[in-house]
Amino acid sequence: MSELISAALILLGGLMVAAAGVGIWRLPDVFTRMHAATKVGTLGSGLIMAGTAVHFGDPAILLRCGLIVFFLLLTAPIGAHMIGRAALRLGVPLWQASTPDTKR
Repeated sequence: MSELISAALILLGGLMVAAAGVGIWRLPDVFTRMHAATKVGTLGSGLIMAGTAVHFGDPAILLRCGLIVFFLLLTAPIGAHMIGRAALRLGVPLWQASTPDTKR
């Protein structure tokens, strides 16, 4: 039963990471690409780590996978924020349908 759960988690995580890749490839500007890479990529990687922890079932591996997920959840939003801030300061053009932030 644990093999089925781990396979489902890893497969779902792989699909989420693939969706992040498609989002990076297809979305029109740096801000929407950054959103796809950060949100979906982090969720997909977390699911893959959860599937790995379920598959092995060892407490040491569970701790390592938990620390990896914690590190991803901590660093991915900070990195995306810095990329977005740098793009905004450099004047990277927005997509035509995007509305600029006029309250800064």
